[in-house]
Amino acid sequence: MRVGRIPYVNCYPVYGAIDRGIVPFDGTLIDGIPSALNRRMAEGSLDVSVISAVEYARDNRRYLLLPDLAISCDGPVRSVALFSRLPVEQLGGKRVLVSRSSMTSVALLELLFEHVWHVRPEFVAADAELADVAHFSAVPHAARLVIGDAALVLEAHRRDGVGPGAAYPHAYDLGAEWKAWTGLPFVFAVWVAQRTTPVEPALRLHGALIRSREWGLGHLPELAAQAAARTGIDPATCAEYLAGLDYGLSYDHLSGLTEFFRRLVTAGRVADGSLAFLPAA
Repeated sequence: MRVGRIPYVNCYPVYGAIDRGIVPFDGTLIDGIPSALNRRMAEGSLDVSVISAVEYARDNRRYLLLPDLAISCDGPVRSVALFSRLPVEQLGGKRVLVSRSSMTSVALLELLFEHVWHVRPEFVAADAELADVAHFSAVPHAARLVIGDAALVLEAHRRDGVGPGAAYPHAYDLGAEWKAWTGLPFVFAVWVAQRTTPVEPALRLHGALIRSREWGLGHLPELAAQAAARTGIDPATCAEYLAGLDYGLSYDHLSGLTEFFRRLVTAGRVADGSLAFLPAA
């Protein structure tokens, strides 16, 4: 079984015990940024993967959701943010670079500009991974959407007034903006299986991911130290970040997810659909 994994810090709690051999895992892990995993699932070259919530909405007849497994927030997410040289209300007609790595964050940003901030910028796709941060000034822009580890690093630099982060006096956390707008949690990513994937091995993989997540949530200080080594951010900040995320898919999460999908359908960005789950005992 080919299983997709995002190599960002925010996935450490789900894969930490699997990586350490604490939870047996009968699959081959394949790393990729969110947009790459979306593409591989759409092509059928992965059996199970974490994908952008928007990828599920785009082609829900292809996928089955894995129960009780997602990357969500109920307020600030800290790793998905619009970094801006200007107040957001002044970005009308200005160039806003959006990360090529994410579908969900870009879709959410577009909704916020249209319905909350009421300005229409010029959106331009750009690279925004951790290795790209040092070169952010190379392309002229007024604001930039950044996700994942790059967003964590850029915000740390912004607060300290050093490096590329010093160029952005304004930052807008998209999880917090969604919460203020709707009062609901936001689901950025979900785990899915192809509908063609045999149910029994998919259920075994799902069980392993759940057990690994439970281990991870019980060992956040250890995972925060691993995150600090990767990003250079202090362990306390990494621990706060991981503790602020939710990896379940409860009724509240589903309310936020379906409300996001409803707004995308209303905006004509995806076709109407439904949620379907991998059958579990």
